[in-house]
Amino acid sequence: MIFCTLGYLLLSMKLIRADSLSFQALNILGGLCLAITALDTHDLPNAAANVLWMSIGLYALSRQFSKREQKQP
Repeated sequence: MIFCTLGYLLLSMKLIRADSLSFQALNILGGLCLAITALDTHDLPNAAANVLWMSIGLYALSRQFSKREQKQP
């Protein structure tokens, strides 16, 4: 939970941008940690929600990388 909260805090303070690698990494890492914790306690709905959260972060990150590759000659 700390990683997702830290990402949101830094974004709210305008210290990072929503399209930054650091914001997406914090969301992905936070989702992973929360999913593992939920699986450990057999909380499958919570685990599924956090895997979805993580997947959204991975998708956003992959789009950012593909845009960077297209811009380079």
